[in-house]
Order: sequence, then C-alpha cells, then structure tokens
Amino acid sequence: MKILVLALGAVLLPIVAAAAETDAGRFQLEKSGDHFVRLDRQTGAMSICQDKDGALVCRMAADERAAYEDELDRLSERVTKLEQGGLIQRALPSDAEIDRSISIMERMMKSFMGMVKEFQADEKANPLPQKT
Repeated sequence: MKILVLALGAVLLPIVAAAAETDAGRFQLEKSGDHFVRLDRQTGAMSICQDKDGALVCRMAADERAAYEDELDRLSERVTKLEQGGLIQRALPSDAEIDRSISIMERMMKSFMGMVKEFQADEKANPLPQKT
C-alpha cells in the first residue's frame, strides 16, 4: 500500500508543480509607490493592489473600470430593448406586407403555370419527330 501511495505521489507531484508554475507565471507584480500594479499576462488586464492587514487586495485600474462600466451599460440597454420587444416588432412584417407578398407570389405562379400550359399545348400541336 505504501508503494502504491509513493508511486502515485511521484506521478502526481510533477503535474501539480507544473500547474502551480504556470499559474504563478501568469501574473507580474511591480511596486509603484505605496501600491502594486498586477499585470495578467494572459489577458493583459491590469489591477492596482494594496497591502491591507497582511493581505494583497486588488481592484481594476480606473480606465479598465470605465470601459467595463460602459460595456455593462451598453449590454443593459440592449437587454431592456429586447425585453420590451422593440427589435422583434421591427423584424416581423405587418399583415398588409404579408398580404402584398402573397398576392405577388400568386400572380407569379399563375404566370408560370400559364407558360407551362402554352408549352404543353405547343408540344401537342407540333410534336417532335421520332429519331429512334
């Protein structure tokens, strides 16, 4: 049993170490006056961090916060419009537009069927010679 635990530990230890290593390399801290600037190397996001009671507390930088708030406001307005049905109402045609479209399609189909009947009548009147 001890051998199994040791073997399992030997296999999992490098995996856990590699995962911790990549996570540790994700962020870069730079001291700037009385606070730190944290850079997320994966996303490029920057946060301002301060030491409070022995813990590092981070918040978004001001320009990122403004962009975040703008995007949140834009999405909130879009959701409100969708909930009110404003976009859906404009996307659907009115009854008059539907009736007009059906009328146009009926005329087109009648014309097409008239041409088919003319071709059939011409074929009966002037059959093609048999070549076989």
